[in-house]
Amino acid sequence: MSIVKWIAIVLVTVYCAGLVVLYVRQREMLFPIPPVGRTAPDAAGLPEAEEHVLTTSDGEQVIVWHVPAKPGRSVILYFHGNGDFLAGRVSRFKAMTADGTGLVALSYRGYGGSSGMPSEQGLLRDAAAAYAFTTARYAAERIVAWGFSLGTGVAVALASEHRIGKLILEAPYTSTADIAASSFWFVPVRLLMRDPFHSVQRISRVTVPLLVMHGTNDLVISIVFGERLFALAREPKRFARMEGGGHDNLDQYGAIETARGFIGG
Repeated sequence: MSIVKWIAIVLVTVYCAGLVVLYVRQREMLFPIPPVGRTAPDAAGLPEAEEHVLTTSDGEQVIVWHVPAKPGRSVILYFHGNGDFLAGRVSRFKAMTADGTGLVALSYRGYGGSSGMPSEQGLLRDAAAAYAFTTARYAAERIVAWGFSLGTGVAVALASEHRIGKLILEAPYTSTADIAASSFWFVPVRLLMRDPFHSVQRISRVTVPLLVMHGTNDLVISIVFGERLFALAREPKRFARMEGGGHDNLDQYGAIETARGFIGG
């Protein structure tokens, strides 16, 4: 056999082995769980929050932090990013609730003391449990679902199936498969993705007012994906293009103030 054929065989073998590794370990890449255990809100610096443990429809135990809303105020149902944990977002939660707005922040399965391991269907079950917790305390019209990064897929899915008042998407995407395909263009990502979070297929079923916030310098999820998703969304909707903003720093570019105006508007 010629050396060219040997080289071809080696390259194909390496490529196929790489596909296997990507398929098997893709959830480790999509859900890089921080090595942080369960932290009580007061220990994290948010004593005004109550910690609750919810049981999901498949029996997992997931944690939510609840800051009660003042009378007449909305409540934010917050879905964090894939590398986040609640204790790491305390300063943001304080800013969100400074005007009396309430908060229910979910710690996904596998994250920060919640049981189980994450998957798309698992996170949607977690979100359903958090939604049930919230609607047991507030009218659906007072709920503002707010998703950040990976959490935008969870928020869109929830808003497409449940009654809420408003929806905020911060650094959203059309699908996680689209994001992965943009990085791994040489791999048939769409055939391999187990958790595609197809917001692009769900956004048309969202009928509540929508705010999208995206930084122009987002190197994790390009603003192009946020613009594409926004274009498919129904009115009323608003796109806040944050010039110079990155992926994880939009609070420095007015995200909290922009969201507050939208929630109260």
